[in-house]
Amino acid sequence: MITGVLLVAALLAFAPLPARASLGAQAAPRPAAATASRAPIADAEFARLVTALSEPGGYFDTDNLISNERSYLHALGALDRLGARGGVYIGVGPDQGFSYIARTRADLAFMVDVRRDNLRQHLLFKALFAAARNRTEYLALWLGRAVPANVTRWADRDLEAIVRHLDTAAATSATREAARAAVRGALRTVRLTLSADDLATIDRVHDAFMDAGLSLRFTTFGRPPRPYYPTLRDLLLETDRNGRRASYVATEADFQYVKELQRRNRVIPVVGDLAGEHALRAIGREMTARQQTLSVLYASNAEDYVLRDGNFASYARNVLALPRTERSAIVRSWFGGPGTHPHAVPGYFSTQLVQTVDAFATVARSAPWSYGALVSSPHVEP
Repeated sequence: MITGVLLVAALLAFAPLPARASLGAQAAPRPAAATASRAPIADAEFARLVTALSEPGGYFDTDNLISNERSYLHALGALDRLGARGGVYIGVGPDQGFSYIARTRADLAFMVDVRRDNLRQHLLFKALFAAARNRTEYLALWLGRAVPANVTRWADRDLEAIVRHLDTAAATSATREAARAAVRGALRTVRLTLSADDLATIDRVHDAFMDAGLSLRFTTFGRPPRPYYPTLRDLLLETDRNGRRASYVATEADFQYVKELQRRNRVIPVVGDLAGEHALRAIGREMTARQQTLSVLYASNAEDYVLRDGNFASYARNVLALPRTERSAIVRSWFGGPGTHPHAVPGYFSTQLVQTVDAFATVARSAPWSYGALVSSPHVEP
């Protein structure tokens, strides 16, 4: 969701929580017996949740069509070792969260972002998952490229072969219109009331992917582009720290897992500020009602912006009110550059860090705070 270049030397201190006891009182809501289920959520209930959990949209100065965290898959090993499995995924941003969902086999996901455009983009993804039989067709429709005539035989193709097809297939007026028609048809089955502006934005987002294809890069408004921003091609072909391709389209099994979760309406886009007064708190209440616990909270570097805005106390209370276990984790991103963090990987400007929510509870009671201090606190070894 939220990204930016952070320098270790530019650490800003912030005031402590007004009352430390208020954190302790919310420190460990743990349902006695979790009854995780992947049963379908009815269409009407999906629409209700999207609306009821959301806040009014806010602004952030990026298009956020894709991530600028090339290291996003480096968190997977730590999540494996921690035992983050099943449960609820909550995350900011566009599609990078699908890779965390696939790896942890989350039961339920809430895709939270302060921008309503992110909700619209997730509805585009929902439509693409519904329209596509496999990851090759999904990627082709996403980019407005020709779907291979024998696409059902592409299920076991290596991702590199799929990417080569997409790189050589032209986006023609016919293939683009076919992709738009597939998305519009799938959107008609979503029970949400979408405004003309919603639909126009979904078209605009889809056009951006069809125009740039796999060469699309993250774009900021009012800030210069960075040479280390990855392309969509880079993100899809990225590897974990063991050198294995691990995005949600790396294997057909991972893609089909997310597709099925989408079919069952268990990937719910929400407009919300992580430090706001409604969205994250309402998600926590929904989790409690469903007897679900947090598996992963992917915060990117939203916490840095929360700190800059002076809203860390509210954010911490929101996070610590989520039902959790000792394995519940926060994934955060550090943009200090190579060599600026012990978990940094050579050649990557961004670094992914995994911290248990219980460890975060301890850190959150300390002061003064800065993002540099937060990323320097204890994290799970990668």
